[in-house]
Amino acid sequence: QVQLVESGGNLVQPGGSLRLSCAASGTFISIDVMGWYRQALGKQRELVATVTSRGGTKYANSVKGLFTISRDDSKNTVYLQMNSLKRDDTAFYFCTSRVHFHGSYVNDYWGQGTQVTVSS
Repeated sequence: QVQLVESGGNLVQPGGSLRLSCAASGTFISIDVMGWYRQALGKQRELVATVTSRGGTKYANSVKGLFTISRDDSKNTVYLQMNSLKRDDTAFYFCTSRVHFHGSYVNDYWGQGTQVTVSS
């Protein structure tokens, strides 16, 4: 079994910064894509950013140039540095990982989420 645990969510003023972390634990071969999604109240879950095992990144248009995704494979951890936060960034942020096991078995896992609130 694989567990993803997010941390770093908090209340922050508009224009502020936060850094989210998500650590994967369990027994597996490797992690392919790692990413962050978010879900605001009353809205659908949406992609924020992803990073592949080769370092390729993808961002939602709304966060390009403001958020930076990175990963540390020695710690099985993905990060999301969020700068210049806006009220519209308020949401529950979830991390996800595509995990590889023996026998070419692959599965996607989700964390429980962490709340980010941008408010004055």
